[in-house]
Order: sequence, then structure tokens, then C-alpha cells
Amino acid sequence: MVTARDAARHAAVLGSPVEHSLSPVLHEAGYAALGLEGWSYRRIECDEVRLPGLVRGLGPEWAGLSVTMPGKKAAVRFADEVTDTARAVGAANTLVPLTLGGDGPRRWRADCTDVAGVTGALRAVGYRPAGGPGLVLGAGGTANAVVAAMAEFGLSGVTLVVRDAARAEETVACAGRVGLDVEVVTFDRVSLRALAAEADLVVSTVPAGAADRHAEDLVVARWLFDVVYAPWPTPVGTAVAGAGGRLVTGLDMLLHQAFGQFEQFTGRVAPREAMRDALRAATGNTLPLPLAPGDV
Repeated sequence: MVTARDAARHAAVLGSPVEHSLSPVLHEAGYAALGLEGWSYRRIECDEVRLPGLVRGLGPEWAGLSVTMPGKKAAVRFADEVTDTARAVGAANTLVPLTLGGDGPRRWRADCTDVAGVTGALRAVGYRPAGGPGLVLGAGGTANAVVAAMAEFGLSGVTLVVRDAARAEETVACAGRVGLDVEVVTFDRVSLRALAAEADLVVSTVPAGAADRHAEDLVVARWLFDVVYAPWPTPVGTAVAGAGGRLVTGLDMLLHQAFGQFEQFTGRVAPREAMRDALRAATGNTLPLPLAPGDV
């Protein structure tokens, strides 16, 4: 039954560019599954400069916002309250009003469900840490969420492999905030194969194509999390799977981060199977997108 609280509520994803976002597929499927007929979710083109003004101008019918690049840091700066997770990562992908309805300016809370997206995706495929270090290729915004997730899993430390060590400062700072020992090395001065063989978990956060030349080095990974999901499979994913390694993709992360957002926006338990099925259908059923046993 749709209640007054459910009626005429809006949510959206903010980003630039944003037309490719699959978030509407996930959230709209959740609304349909729960019978939230008054709810809608859409894409809004918005960069980090426009974000504060746009959010301030939203009316009481707005229940929450997903935030993608380039606005995640701006969301933290804008928010009246920031969760410990978002503060640790230094970015937020979720903005939720602290009060619904009423007149006057609204206050907003920033959160980062990307960390839960990483941990949820890994748990869904049965990942259990074995006590070794983590290995992360790249040091962009996604790397921060990955490092925070590695800390939650209790990994012994993390090595960041980057092209330019100076560009890893924010991820190093994130590791410090979550209490994870970190070492930064560059691609041209390290044996990537040796690091991958030692690592408990290997995560590639570099753009599509950037890790292709390292496929033969990464083939020894026992667990590979490749944030790229289109086009799939990637050469790295193919190599690791062929050698018996286990894979997680960025599409799995997208799915699992959406559950927490949906629940913060609606106050309802996310219909995970319905959301998963919708995302799988929208992406040509190319990936299985497993759920943990308790999620089905």
C-alpha cells in the first residue's frame, strides 16, 4: 500500500556527463517492486560548481540524490552533516535531506555507499580475506572507496601502483584515516606479477584499456576486482578467470552501492533481487551479478 509518505517523492543522480548512468534502472525497479507509485528517479546534468545551488533549490518533495563524478567531493563540502564513511573516503555519492517537508532551507547529510558497494560485491562472490595485503592499480576516487573497504575486511596493508606517485596523495590520506598501512610504487619500478601473486585481493581502478597490457602479470591474482564493466570481459578479467581466479566487476559494485542509497531515500528495505534483475536485463545479461544468500 502506498502511504502519504510515499506519494510524490523524487530522487535523481547528479553528474556530468550523466546520460550513461544506470542508476535510474536500479531505483525505478525498486520503486516498482515495492509499489511506490508516487516515486520517480531521473538523471540531472550537474557538475561540482552547480551542485550546491541546484541542491539548495530542491523542494520538500525530494527524498535524496545520488552523486557521481565530478561532484562527489563537492557533496561533502556542501553537506551539513557528513557520515564517518564519507569523511574517511573524502567523497560522497549520496545526499539525503535530514527532514522531509516543511518550509525554509533544508539540511543535507552526505554519505558514501561506494564502500558498501565494494564489500557487498565481494561478499556476494564468497570473498574471505586470508590475511595478506591488498594491491590497487590507480589512485583516483574509486581507489579511496576500495582502500576503505580493504580496511573493513582487515587486510594487512595496501600497495598502490600508479604512474605518478604525487597523484596518490588523496588515497594515501584515506588509508591513513582508516588505519591501513600503505605503500606507493610506480608501474615502471615494480614487479607487478610478484605483487599480484602475494596480494590477498587485486583491484584495478584504472580506466578501460589501461590495464590491458598488464594482463599477463595479473593472471596470478586469486581475486580480481576490475572496476571496468563495459566492454566486458576485459583482457585482465579473461586472463585471471582462465587461470582459476575469481572476478568482481564495477557493475557488481554499482548494484551493491545502490541498495544503501535506496534504503536511505525511501526508508524501506531494498528489493535486491528485483533491482539486480533489472540491472542485468539493462546490460544484456552479460554478467551474473550475484547476491549474498541473505539478499535473495
